[in-house]
Amino acid sequence: MNVLKNKLTFISPIAVIAIIFIFSLTLIPSISPAPKEMPVAIVNEDQGATLPNKTDMNMGNTIIENIRSQAIPGQDSPIKWIEVNSFAEVQKGLNEKKYYAALMIPSDFSKNQVSLQTPEPVSPEIQIFLNQGMNPLAANTAGQVLNGMVDGINANVRTQLLEGFEMQGGTITTEQAALLVSPITKTVINVNEIGTKSANGNAPVTMFQPIWMGSIAGAAIIFMTISKTVFRNRKDKLVGVSIQVLLGAVLALIAGFGLTWLASTMLGLNIPKFGDTGLFLSLTYFTFFLMISAVLMWLGIKGIPIFVIMLFFGAPLLAMPPEFMSSFYRDWINSWLPMRHMIEGLRELFFFGKGFGWSHSVQMLTWIGLGSIVVLFGSVFKKGPKEDAAEQ
Repeated sequence: MNVLKNKLTFISPIAVIAIIFIFSLTLIPSISPAPKEMPVAIVNEDQGATLPNKTDMNMGNTIIENIRSQAIPGQDSPIKWIEVNSFAEVQKGLNEKKYYAALMIPSDFSKNQVSLQTPEPVSPEIQIFLNQGMNPLAANTAGQVLNGMVDGINANVRTQLLEGFEMQGGTITTEQAALLVSPITKTVINVNEIGTKSANGNAPVTMFQPIWMGSIAGAAIIFMTISKTVFRNRKDKLVGVSIQVLLGAVLALIAGFGLTWLASTMLGLNIPKFGDTGLFLSLTYFTFFLMISAVLMWLGIKGIPIFVIMLFFGAPLLAMPPEFMSSFYRDWINSWLPMRHMIEGLRELFFFGKGFGWSHSVQMLTWIGLGSIVVLFGSVFKKGPKEDAAEQ
C-alpha cells in the first residue's frame, strides 16, 4: 500500500511521542509542588521580664534561638527566616514584596507570660501577617507553617504552666484554667489583601491568556498582510514596518482597555484602577506584539510554535511562587518568561494599591519592547524571495 511506503507514516509515532513528552514536561511544576526557602520575616520586640526569683527571662529571644537551632546547614527548609529589627521595617518589606509572611513578638510578650502564673493572668500575643497579594498560595502555605509553630509554642507553655502549678500545690484560678487551653493568643492579619472578586487572588493570571493569544493573533495577521506586499526598496519596507508598529499600538489600546472592561463587567473581577489597568495591559500587549512580530519577520509564520510552546510551559508557572519550583524551572524557564512581568505588574495594581508608573514590571516590559523594535526594524535589511524576484 502507498500509505505504508510513505515515510511520514513511520515518522508519525516518533512525532506523537515527542509531542507527548514535551507537553508532559509542562505538567511537572504543578505536580506536588514543595516549598523551599520561602522568605518569612520575624521581628522580636520583646523587652523581657523578671521572674519572682529575680532572674531575667526573654521568651522572644528563646523563640529566635529555637528557630536558629532548627536550621540545618546545606538542607533546604520550607521557610527562610529573615530577622528584622522593627515592625515598621516588616511593614515596608511586606509592601515591597520581600516577605510572604511575618511573625511578630510584641514588647510585652515575656511580661504577659510571667503573669500567667499570677492570679491576674494576661495572655501573651503573637501576631502573624500573611502577605496575600504577593502570592496567595505561598502566603497560605507560610501561614500553615507559622500556625503550627505557634501551636507548638502553646503546647510547651501549657506544659510549663502545669508543672509550675503543680509545684505551687495545684491550686489555680478560673482565669488561669481558661488560659491553659491556649496560653498564647494567636492573631492572624492579612495584608495587601486579595479581597473578593479576584479569582482567589489569581485575577492577574486569568488575564494573561487573552492578552497573549490576542497578541499572537494580531502579530500573525499583520505579518501575513506585510508578507504579501512587494517592497521595491528598503525605504518602502521601512515604511511597511513602521505601519506594522503603529497598527500594533492601535491594537494594544483596543486590547488593553477592552480586556479591562470585559474583566470588570463580564468576568466580574474587581478592577481597582480602570485607567491604570487599561494602560498597563496596553503596554503588555504592545510588548508581546512587538516581540512576536520581530520573530515572525525573521523566521516567518513557522515562528508561531515558539510562542505556543512558551504559553504551555509558562502558564503553569505564572500562579506558582518561585520557591515552589524546581531549580531547573526557576532558573531556566521562569526567569526568562516575559509574561511574568505582566503578572507582577497586575498584582501591584490589584492588591498593593499602586498605579501605572515606572515600576520594575513597566521597566522590564518597556526594555523588552524596545529590544523587539530594534530586531523588528533590523528585518528591513533582510531580503525576501519577492524582493529578489522584483530586482530580477
